[in-house]
Amino acid sequence: MNQLKRITAALLAFSVAATMAGSAATASIGAGEDATPAEAKPLDLAPNSRSAILMDADTGTIIFEKNKDEKLPPASITKIMTMLLIMEAIDAGKISMDDKVRTSEYAASMGGSQIFLEPGEEMSVRDMLKGIAMASGNDASVAMAEKIAGTEEMFVQMMNQRAKELGMNNTNFVNANGLPADNHYTTAADIAIMSRELMKHEEIAQFTSLYQDYLRKDSEKPFWLVNTNKLVRFYDGADGLKTGYTSEAKYCLSATAKRDNFRVIAVVLGSPDSKTRNAEVSSMFDYAFAQYQNYTLIKDGDEIGTIKVEKGKEEEIKLVADHQYSLLMKKGEKTEDIRYELSYDDNLKAPIAIGQRIGKIVVYKGDDVMKEYDIESPVEIPEASWWVILKRTASKLFLID
Repeated sequence: MNQLKRITAALLAFSVAATMAGSAATASIGAGEDATPAEAKPLDLAPNSRSAILMDADTGTIIFEKNKDEKLPPASITKIMTMLLIMEAIDAGKISMDDKVRTSEYAASMGGSQIFLEPGEEMSVRDMLKGIAMASGNDASVAMAEKIAGTEEMFVQMMNQRAKELGMNNTNFVNANGLPADNHYTTAADIAIMSRELMKHEEIAQFTSLYQDYLRKDSEKPFWLVNTNKLVRFYDGADGLKTGYTSEAKYCLSATAKRDNFRVIAVVLGSPDSKTRNAEVSSMFDYAFAQYQNYTLIKDGDEIGTIKVEKGKEEEIKLVADHQYSLLMKKGEKTEDIRYELSYDDNLKAPIAIGQRIGKIVVYKGDDVMKEYDIESPVEIPEASWWVILKRTASKLFLID
């Protein structure tokens, strides 16, 4: 009998211990569920690159960044500024695509990537641009610098002046091609700025988007060009922009891709190899196109409105969009209550200079301001003479047409 009691007591004790253990386990699980989860790791789309940025080209909105303001050697990405100044010189009528460019001894002496220009050789601006955009020609870059500014030194001054105008505050150029030099640096953020500006010149894409072509095609020694940016062949929508490599800078790339009306710019600096560089830029593109969209407010060529000008030779400025205005939005975000208004000073007076800020486009979602775009005058409006003002006043007073 005593033995039976001992067995019963042991079984009871085991049952209680098991119940308590189960309760403790349940409590532990419950506490785990209620506890604050570990903080999520910050997004890093370029884990192997020293610096990176992902930007919406239309609005300039930064989607992702990593050490975006770190000053680093850019290698041949420098040539984005060189190409920008070439395109601006063409637009200003200073040079044309068909102009011949003569190669100096100095330009022909450049090492590294080149299109093997001979001293005294002449090539069109179009072909020089092709050689810079596709083959990263150091010789072609210097030849174009001399064509535009007379000397590379003067051209570099133009490069740095343009950088300041664009707000590239962490950039200093020493040469036109990115060959290693002391105090030659920029940042991922600044590269995105000048890349965005270059892509406003749509004609540049005819060079940057080509995967292969020829120079001196009709000569005895045609030169085969293969784009150093392999993404233009292997990534859907990629159409630029510029690669770079030196032992100091490592592998660098500023790339652009466009799908529908949505263009993004991805920059990586200091990647360990070209494969990693291309993979990380592709990941940045994939993320942008999967997560975001551009909601177009105003299309290129659309009429924006009219702004009245007091005491001007012309009484009003008709505004027509010279580029697309849009919003960067998450996919699936509602757009029904988005609208915009043209806002300007009712007492705007002449004289008005070209490029002068004269108003802004204010974008609303409901009653909340989402974004503002400055509007600059597309024309010059000189002040009207007293005689014109008198006639205008009289016509309004007496309803004279």
